[in-house]
This record gives sequence, C-alpha cells and structure tokens, in this order.
Amino acid sequence: MLVCSCNYITDKEIREVIVELLDQDCWQLIVPAKVYHAMGKRGRCCGCFPNVVDIIIKTTEEYHAERHSTSAEVIDYMSRLRQFHEENRRADIERRQQRHRAA
Repeated sequence: MLVCSCNYITDKEIREVIVELLDQDCWQLIVPAKVYHAMGKRGRCCGCFPNVVDIIIKTTEEYHAERHSTSAEVIDYMSRLRQFHEENRRADIERRQQRHRAA
C-alpha cells in the first residue's frame, strides 16, 4: 500500500527500515523523520506522518513480540511512543486552528 505519495513510499519499505533500525537498537525512539532519513528521503507535505507513526507502533510491537521482550519493557516503551504521538497530534491540531483565518 502506498503510504507517501510525495515520495512514492510503500508500507513494506517503511516496515523494512523500521526493523533495520530496531536491529541496531531495539529500544530507540523511532519517529517518521528518522525513518525517512534512513531511506534517504524527506517529508514534503508530511500528511503521511500520522500513518507512518501508526506503522512504527505496529511494527515495533510485532518486533518485540517476536523477540520475547519482557512485557514491562514493552509497555514502558509503547506508552512513551503513544504519548509522543498524541503530543504531536495535538500540536498539529493547534497549529491548524491558529493559522486559520476568515477571509
């Protein structure tokens, strides 16, 4: 499935990069910019970033489930990741409301 139409990036490509990053350090915080940088791309309109964050969360959960990480480590990591995701989503909504002007 095509996730980023600006760069023509599929979800399979994103998942592969995430697994490579997790193989380097399985507890690092992975964000869309890090994924795009590893692919040699950059976010253009950045409309795909919320979907990329969802793919990061799902792929990371699957990665740790396959490697039998302790549940306490996974829960702590995933809660930090979800908190980061919600903070960015809220900031995006606030930014849109502040820039909105009546013509």
